[in-house]
Amino acid sequence: MSTGENLHGEYVGLGPLDEFPIHQLPRPVAWAGSSDRNFYDRCYLNAHDRTGDIFLITGMGFYPNLGTKDAFVLVRRGDEQTAVHLSDAADPRGADRMEQQVGGYRIEVAEPLRKLRVVLEETEGIGLDLTWRGSFDVVQELPHVMRQGSGTALDAQRFAQVGTWEGVISIDGADIAVSPDTWLGSRDRSWGIRPLGGAPTGAKPYDPPFEGMWWLYVPLRFEEFCVVLIIQETPDGYRTLNDCTRVWADGRVEQLGWPRATIRYASGTRVPTGATIVCTTPKGEELVLEVTSKLPVPLHVGGGYGGDSDWAHGLWNGEKFTERVTYDMTADDIVGRTPFGVIDHVGHAIASGPGLGVAGGSGGTAEGWGLFEHGLLGRHDPSGFKDWFDPAP
Repeated sequence: MSTGENLHGEYVGLGPLDEFPIHQLPRPVAWAGSSDRNFYDRCYLNAHDRTGDIFLITGMGFYPNLGTKDAFVLVRRGDEQTAVHLSDAADPRGADRMEQQVGGYRIEVAEPLRKLRVVLEETEGIGLDLTWRGSFDVVQELPHVMRQGSGTALDAQRFAQVGTWEGVISIDGADIAVSPDTWLGSRDRSWGIRPLGGAPTGAKPYDPPFEGMWWLYVPLRFEEFCVVLIIQETPDGYRTLNDCTRVWADGRVEQLGWPRATIRYASGTRVPTGATIVCTTPKGEELVLEVTSKLPVPLHVGGGYGGDSDWAHGLWNGEKFTERVTYDMTADDIVGRTPFGVIDHVGHAIASGPGLGVAGGSGGTAEGWGLFEHGLLGRHDPSGFKDWFDPAP
């Protein structure tokens, strides 16, 4: 009799994780707390060298109720964006949760919440061997819940962190050295319920229908502190998620109130070029973040996030699946897709406010880098966008 079966041939589900005192429910760890098909547990990481010449985004996910796991690597250089996709069956006992690997891609946790190693053995001409070190403690964000009609579209928990990278990126035989004095990035891990690839059949259409959303996610790394901001609004401007946290190098944590954000867009598009974000410290003082995009990466062009027609998280693609897809970001079909998803940018930031600059005077500035992630889908009254196709003036 195999480990996973009882005398009646029914699957038991116990696995190696059940040897540890980590249970949260009266069931094996491998069984998700929800039977929702969209239950997931995944990570996202990005890396750049501050030049705007290259932006690498990668991630891996497990989908217990779909029996799958997958990973992706996106690299943008100039007008070319390359994606590598990998997927396979997940171990139903959860034995592969502690050794996160799919095909030649793996994530090694060297020091939880502080240090990781991300490896992609050469696959379709792309390879990685990168070590991540968190520069500050992780930020536990507020729970993220979205209801749509009578159902729950999203119910997730996430933590985020900014840090540095070291190692090598290999692209078609050429090695790119990655040094922590220039290569920075951010990462997050989230789990819960979120829309995945495919959809259950026979479901009633959303009522009311989905009219869009306004989304802003900005984790920034400065020398003395980091800021992690996340905001979501409905088409009428109602804020359903508001979380902005500053973590100092000495461990102090501040909530930065109700940020006011003004996004600047390239004329005739919905592609942002920058933003002015005004935060408020617990003392009532303003911290202003001037953020500029250095290089955009649409996550729905090869990354598998909402609206991607080429890759979807969690779908079964067969055993040991791999592929490489390269996109010309100036092609008409790609330009046409860009307004209908979230775009990640290499973000350069100047922070101004009290306690910054030389000797932390009454006012000063600090330079930072990080992720500038924005999506404006459909209507958004405060921004003046009337429908899905309305561009910036």
